[in-house]
Formats: sequence, structure tokens, C-alpha cells
Amino acid sequence: MKSQRGYIDYSLDKKATLLALFRGVVDACDADPYLMRAAKYHGEKAGRKCPVCKKDSLVELRYTFGDQLGQFSGRIKSTNELSEMEKEFGEFSVYTVEVCRDCSWNHLCSTYLLGDGKDRKPPRRVRTLEDDDWVTR
Repeated sequence: MKSQRGYIDYSLDKKATLLALFRGVVDACDADPYLMRAAKYHGEKAGRKCPVCKKDSLVELRYTFGDQLGQFSGRIKSTNELSEMEKEFGEFSVYTVEVCRDCSWNHLCSTYLLGDGKDRKPPRRVRTLEDDDWVTR
């Protein structure tokens, strides 16, 4: 991605968490059911093995957040979608989370900013099922 900036790597925190896990101090294999479901349907193969169970079921999720994204903030995007989005939006944050679909290990890998730097208004709000009266009753 061309416009990636403000990159923060959480590998030292990951290493500390793994050390605490292997010493029995913490239980880090506690992914939320919603995160596990997102990993099942939207996860992209990480290309490395799980640091806990050593199986090849580690996937990455990329969550996007930003004021310019409007109602689409907080959605999971693929790397191809991020490449397109960096041309359409001025600035938004990307959070990369790794999740093991076998042992429920999860950890924040990195955060960074994307976008072309131009200030834009968020897109018009699109009506969704959540907006209908019958859903909220």
C-alpha cells in the first residue's frame, strides 16, 4: 500500500503475552465468538503458523476505522479493498488482528494509517436493515 504511514508494530507485546501464556500467568486463547466467526468467514491466511498450537490455521483480519468512512467505519476489509480505499478516502486507520481458528489465539499485530491525505466528507448514509422499524421493535 502506497500511502501507509504511522505504522505501529505490536510484536514485542505479542512476545510478552506469549511468555506469560506459556508460564501459565494468563489465558490468551480467549477470542470472542464474534471474532472467531469473522475469522472463519473473512480471515486471510497469515502465511505463518499459530504461535500457540503450531497449526496452520492462523488468519489475519483488517478492521478499518475513520470519520471519513461514515457508517462503513469498523468493517473488515481485504488487502485488495484497502488498496482501492486508500485512493478514495483521505485518512483512515487499519488494525490488523491475527486469530487462530483452532485454539482461539488472538492478538493485535499492527496499526497504520492509509489514505491520500485529502479531507473529504463521509459518504451519504445508506439505509440498512437495522434502520427499518420492524427490526428495532
